[in-house]
Amino acid sequence: MSLNAQEMENTRYELAENFRRTGLTEQQVADDLGISLTKLQNVMTLNQRSLEDPWILRNYLLEKVEENGEMVVPFSALAGDWHRHWFLNSRKIDSGKMSSGDF
Repeated sequence: MSLNAQEMENTRYELAENFRRTGLTEQQVADDLGISLTKLQNVMTLNQRSLEDPWILRNYLLEKVEENGEMVVPFSALAGDWHRHWFLNSRKIDSGKMSSGDF
């Protein structure tokens, strides 16, 4: 499944706004996820190959926003239970481990 232009724009905004609400730096998030800053930027802008990576970032951000005592910005496209999407590898998302490489 692919997102249309509006869905991509909305998802980029939702990722960025939830990132902001974590109160963390890019380096802290990258370190927590075991990825490079380049990889983090690629996932934040939806310029990566793995469909699971944005979901992993989404789940991480939701947890950190709540830990920071902030209100979560709901996700429109990255919504619901990823286990129900046939095109996603739910085990990868459950593991919380991003794909290797910067893309």
